[in-house]
Amino acid sequence: MSTPARQARQALGARLREIREGAGLSGRGLAGLAGWHYTKVSKVENAVLKAREEDIRTWCRLCEAEDKVADLVAATRSIETMFVEWRKQLRSGTKNRQKESVRFEAETRVFRSFEACLIPGLLQTAAYAEQVLRQWTNFHGTPDDVEAGVAARMERQQILYHGDRRFHLVISESVLTLGVVDQEVLIGQLDRLLAMTELPRVHMGIIPTRASHEYFPLHGFWILDSREVLIETYSAEVKLTQPQEIAVYEKAFERLASSAVYGRSARRLISRALQALAGHEQ
Repeated sequence: MSTPARQARQALGARLREIREGAGLSGRGLAGLAGWHYTKVSKVENAVLKAREEDIRTWCRLCEAEDKVADLVAATRSIETMFVEWRKQLRSGTKNRQKESVRFEAETRVFRSFEACLIPGLLQTAAYAEQVLRQWTNFHGTPDDVEAGVAARMERQQILYHGDRRFHLVISESVLTLGVVDQEVLIGQLDRLLAMTELPRVHMGIIPTRASHEYFPLHGFWILDSREVLIETYSAEVKLTQPQEIAVYEKAFERLASSAVYGRSARRLISRALQALAGHEQ
């Protein structure tokens, strides 16, 4: 089975092969210059053997590609931590996972987020968060401490009101009506969302469903400063720290954000969704 971490090791190996071939060296030739076993280069390039940081530095020095060392070292550091299964992440409960979020949020000054299916956690009501977290624990069969997890998430939201952090949050219009929570819970969430659009530190955009999208809304992600990107999949949380990968997500975010509407236009979309939900409820 090919996991994201395995794919990342393969991608790193492919980049190292390109550097070696660009330098006109064979695998045996590079190994000989480095004083390695003759099979080591092939094993690293095919993701059979993990490339250590000192290997990367030697590889680039011998291939006269020392300008690529920083990106490649960042890639090796990220591979072991980039893919954390939810079952492992949540085995001690949702409260501890929320505490982990507090840690990395404390280190961040500028938050950029795109969500295609859910209200961002920092904007969720307690009722919305409760239903979302309960779905996570039920799906993964992890300890049921949802009440404590919700309380921790609500406490996290204090960063919206204090300090000098800034938040640029973009969601798809479909998030406003998607049935991932009960209808009455969603109505309460949209009421709160209207109020959140007035927060001075929060710049919230909504991409209208029929808007001309500047890029595909493939999945949600968070960019923390320009330090790392967090992505949630069904099975795991993926953390990207390689500068080149972060730059890709920054570019995607810029395009998604440029597709969104803000201020009065965003509030109009929320109000329209509220009216549709209220009418459906009758």
